[in-house]
Amino acid sequence: MSIINNKYYKERIYKMNETEIKQLLDTLAENLTRRDLIELNKQLLIEDILTPEIKARIQEIETEFADKINGVNNTIAELETVIKKEVIEYGNSVEGMYLHAIYNGKITWDTKSLDGYVKAHPELLEFCKRGEPSVSIRRI
Repeated sequence: MSIINNKYYKERIYKMNETEIKQLLDTLAENLTRRDLIELNKQLLIEDILTPEIKARIQEIETEFADKINGVNNTIAELETVIKKEVIEYGNSVEGMYLHAIYNGKITWDTKSLDGYVKAHPELLEFCKRGEPSVSIRRI
């Protein structure tokens, strides 16, 4: 059953407390681990049916392509470094045909101090814009 289609989820999505969100994060972590274990078991079964000759040939192919892949990876790393440096110096995002180098020259303000200042100068509120919040999930 999909949690997104779960009636409880639909009714509670904006009412969850920290404990409930932690439970969802733990459930997500469990499912990520479950997926990794399934992939590992699949790979073990594949390894079991490979003969020594096939394994040797696979290793030969891996060796044959390793230098080519490393060469391309080095070129990619160099290009990414140069592009990032140049975009920072340029000061704006640049969109190519297939990739977009996104410039993040974020300006920050002392929000606490500005909130106090805005109380005395409420006309500044017309310049306040609050973006959509976002969440990234990282392993800890």
